[in-house]
Amino acid sequence: MKSTLTPEKHKKLAAVAQKKEPADLCLKNGKIVNCLTGKIEEADIAVSGGFIAAIGSGYEAIEQLDCSGLFISPGFIDGHIHIESTLLCPVEFAKAVIPRGTTAVVADPHEIANCLGIEGIEYMLKASSDLPMDIFFAAPSCVPATHLETSGAELGPKEITRLLEKRRIVALGEMMNFPGVVFSDPEVEQKLEAARRRGIVIDGHCPGLSGDGLCAYISAGIDSDHECSTAYEAIEKLSRGMWLFLRQGTAEKNLVDLLPSVTPATSSRCCLVSDDRHPDDLMDLGHMDYSLRTAVEAGLDPVVAVKLATLNPAQRFGLKDRGAIAPGCHADLVLLEDLEGFRVIRTIFRGQTVAERGRNLFEASAAAVPVPKDFLLDTASLDFSIKAEGDKARVIGTIQGQIVTEHLEMEPCVVQGLVQADTEEDILKLFVIERHHGTGNIGKGLVKGLGLKKGAIASSVAHDSHNLIAAGVDDKAILNAVRGIAESGGGLCAADSEGIISLLPLPVAGLMSDQPLEKVRKETDETIRAAKSLGASHENPFMTLSFLALPVIPSLKLTDKGLVDVEKFSIVPLFI
Repeated sequence: MKSTLTPEKHKKLAAVAQKKEPADLCLKNGKIVNCLTGKIEEADIAVSGGFIAAIGSGYEAIEQLDCSGLFISPGFIDGHIHIESTLLCPVEFAKAVIPRGTTAVVADPHEIANCLGIEGIEYMLKASSDLPMDIFFAAPSCVPATHLETSGAELGPKEITRLLEKRRIVALGEMMNFPGVVFSDPEVEQKLEAARRRGIVIDGHCPGLSGDGLCAYISAGIDSDHECSTAYEAIEKLSRGMWLFLRQGTAEKNLVDLLPSVTPATSSRCCLVSDDRHPDDLMDLGHMDYSLRTAVEAGLDPVVAVKLATLNPAQRFGLKDRGAIAPGCHADLVLLEDLEGFRVIRTIFRGQTVAERGRNLFEASAAAVPVPKDFLLDTASLDFSIKAEGDKARVIGTIQGQIVTEHLEMEPCVVQGLVQADTEEDILKLFVIERHHGTGNIGKGLVKGLGLKKGAIASSVAHDSHNLIAAGVDDKAILNAVRGIAESGGGLCAADSEGIISLLPLPVAGLMSDQPLEKVRKETDETIRAAKSLGASHENPFMTLSFLALPVIPSLKLTDKGLVDVEKFSIVPLFI
């Protein structure tokens, strides 16, 4: 299905456009969403050899497709996603999003890279190479994300340079180390220069950065951000030359709050992205169709919304052969029932129908690509006691629907010199355990707002180094949850003091399942229900938990090396 334009193919396209030869396919009587003019156009589309040959009328074709009453959009493009965060291997991810109209994504594989390095990225490239959609990648720029945690691998300037030579790598991934950029860290500068020298775009990640610091960051050639949480922040970044990625993920829902920044003057530099999306959301809400529906419900013009999910990401990443319905573009098309609910009737990739009315019409199975296990953890030696070393402690405060946290100072519950969970104040014990090298590192902290009244939850998905993270009320339940994950080679687990209640195994680097979407969804639902039976209050408690270890998102986080004050970018003691 995948092809590039050659002189022979163009000769055929030209003949079809001039009605000298029949097209392979003609989509007739549809309403074209023209992202180039911002209007709806009624015309036929002639397709030949997987490319759009012409738009007009009177074309002969081997196959005629009547699109009466339907809107025809370019295939949807997600400009920023971590496939690992769907918990699905690439083929199952494709099966989930293609019926929703997605024909291309730009994925940043820094999750698996933090576990397995280059070997993990090679796995993602191979596992996504023969699918009826295009999966492009960004070379992960920050592996590890910071010096404040222990990752499974490191990608230095040499590794980044190697990756940027690969065909489907179209960007340098999100530069999370914004202090390193602002203060010209030599290694960071080498990575940036490797991308600049090749004319490859550089994605950003700079939550809350403003003023002179923002200017210093952008001046390095970094020109996008997906971490804005307010329209004010978004407008400042747009005004300084950045592309704005409006994110609508499972744990991070910023799209509606950022919509006021999308104006006629700025809309050409805005894209809809998902970033992180769990399998239940993919099945129930959708992918880019969900973002489009959300944007239009909040008041964005439908054609502008479609542009943000098609033409704009294509232009941002230099993908000149897609994103619009125009001659010479790939025939990646979506037939829609309307431009409000964005119900996808048919997905066409390279001129062939690959999904219809929610049903995939292609066969594909998980690639038999070996992925080494990296789970090294001695559960027998773990100590979950926390000694009280003062009257007040720093507590991580969670916020519903956000991955930013509060930096709280509270009096913990102490019994015989040891800190205990306090369910009345909604404070739990929190641990991050190193799992890649068997160091025995364990970070200890407290978290408020997860809601558990008993038991514990744990996960080997813990952004970005993906050590094992656990939160709970009692030590026995925490140990049960941790053991369940360690013995499965990774996963999500809910447990109580008696044992495991529910477990979703994630044997691919502790991040992804090798099972079909439906099974992963079922087991995900069961594990989330189990967490909620323990009192968990967040919509997806495991997604919230996974971000409590991410020390590049304000304000207070926990890694295997200890509690991190993100504003100070340093380890701080638990007690004040």
